[in-house]
Amino acid sequence: MLFEEASPSAGLPLAGCRVVERSRTVAAAYAGRLLAAMGAQVVMLEPEAGSPLRQAPPLLEDTGESALFAYLGVGKRSLVCDPLTPEGQAVLARELDGADILIDDTPVRLRAAAGVDPESIGRRFPSLVHVSVLPFGASGAKAHWDGEEVNLLHAGGEGFLLPNGLSHELFPDRPPLKIYGHFAGYQAGSTAVTCALAAWWTVPEAGGQYVDVSVQDAVLSVGAFALQRLGDGSLEHRTTRSFRYGGVFETLDGYLELLTLEDRQWGALVELLGRPAWAGEEALRDPLERSRRGAEINGHIRAWMAAHRVEDIVRRAQELGVPAAKYRTPVEVSEGEHERARGLFAPAMLESGEPVDVLLAPFQFRCTPLQRSGRVPALGEMAAEATA
Repeated sequence: MLFEEASPSAGLPLAGCRVVERSRTVAAAYAGRLLAAMGAQVVMLEPEAGSPLRQAPPLLEDTGESALFAYLGVGKRSLVCDPLTPEGQAVLARELDGADILIDDTPVRLRAAAGVDPESIGRRFPSLVHVSVLPFGASGAKAHWDGEEVNLLHAGGEGFLLPNGLSHELFPDRPPLKIYGHFAGYQAGSTAVTCALAAWWTVPEAGGQYVDVSVQDAVLSVGAFALQRLGDGSLEHRTTRSFRYGGVFETLDGYLELLTLEDRQWGALVELLGRPAWAGEEALRDPLERSRRGAEINGHIRAWMAAHRVEDIVRRAQELGVPAAKYRTPVEVSEGEHERARGLFAPAMLESGEPVDVLLAPFQFRCTPLQRSGRVPALGEMAAEATA
């Protein structure tokens, strides 16, 4: 199997875009990953010991490599650069001189010494889009604060709402949790990419810009509905954050999520359940009454779900127009017929040479492809190639 190098072809959306990435966090690294998937040439400037993400769990059993870094690093190039040395400053200047976008998560207190403070960057590279990605942003009272995923998920309010729905019903005494993985980091990375491309688009008219992205802000944007309800006088929390009826149900052989927000969906749900006598009550024709009696309705639905297989339920629900989906295992997702048809996963090669499939990107373009393959870069590979 052959793998393309990280340099993009003319047919990719960001062909010709050059990105320099200084990342120690998932948020900044994910921003670079998405740009690389769109065809940008992304160069990671790593410390001599390598990015800390290279050692981040989970680790692959066969090779010991970081699965997280493999996903975040595929399609990029690596160059060792210590900007605190004269040699490192020269490398940094050379790479930024030809770059369109800089993604950087260097802590505020260290930026001036590293030569990546916005004043220095703006003066020396006036056409560069400089994207800062920090836990609480680069301005304000918390600009110097650090934060891990669990801190940022709660700082953005999402943690306050967890666990909810069926999870809260099953485990009412559990404290607030975090979402598995790097939810906050991925939200911030997506935000950083959107901001970077918007700023890059305006460079011909406005020149380079400095973009300040806060992970907390990105998480906060996800909780917009909770904030909206707070404005209406309702404080949403994990004991109340659930659909009035519907939500997550346990079936005979798995779990599914059911959503019925519209009258037509309610009618289709009644059809799915076999038109039981309780659902024919005249009062339940009123959406407000159904909301008030949500717990009662869910009790009926739960009893019916427990006697049927999840695949049968979902298939019939889709036929009737009831929004329902099975909770699937990672293997079921990666090997799913639909996901394969959409090209959700693409081949990549680990640093060890092992072939793997990785998630390509959470989007597609109608007219142009994404970077379908790539390698996980070896530490400092670009310098090694130059001296070979």
